[in-house]
Amino acid sequence: MKKLLGLWLLAVLIMSGCSSVKVHSDYDKAADFSNYKTYEFLGWAEESDKILNDLDKERIQKAFANEFDKRNMEYVESNGDLAVSLFIVVDQKTSVTAYTNHMNMGGWGYGAGWGWYGGYGGIGMGTSTTTYSENDYLEGTLVVDVYDTDTKKMVWQSVGQKTIEENPKNRERNTAYAAEKIMKPFPIEPVK
Repeated sequence: MKKLLGLWLLAVLIMSGCSSVKVHSDYDKAADFSNYKTYEFLGWAEESDKILNDLDKERIQKAFANEFDKRNMEYVESNGDLAVSLFIVVDQKTSVTAYTNHMNMGGWGYGAGWGWYGGYGGIGMGTSTTTYSENDYLEGTLVVDVYDTDTKKMVWQSVGQKTIEENPKNRERNTAYAAEKIMKPFPIEPVK
């Protein structure tokens, strides 16, 4: 089970480019982000990294490091201005769809009339069938927490959610895509 969960979690990190990443973020409005020049990684939140292999952990950290580098922030091993923590969650969900098919089955009728007066009538029958289907899918959530190392307060958080589509051929590219979307609301813009 743990191995299966690991594969599902790996798919979260891939975050295929075909499906969009929903991002929600928040930040401390009192924090002066222009003062932050360096960052360090705190690592993975407890239990989150146990189902990832070292290659995937490194791939994800590299994607986020690239996003911080685009903002002219320098990585340091320790004593950075900001500390970055990563956390992953996978939820199994079910969607239900219904399709109704209507079919008419003949009928009969009569009519008669003279001038403006006339009569008509008819009867018809039909049937309907509704088909329900349930689809199980996985939704992955990747959370990035950023702390001011002096005050030990969180100054920014971004949460990316996406339906998981596993495509191992595009793992590195899709991880970078997800990191870019998750980092887009960061208060420091990438340098062009």
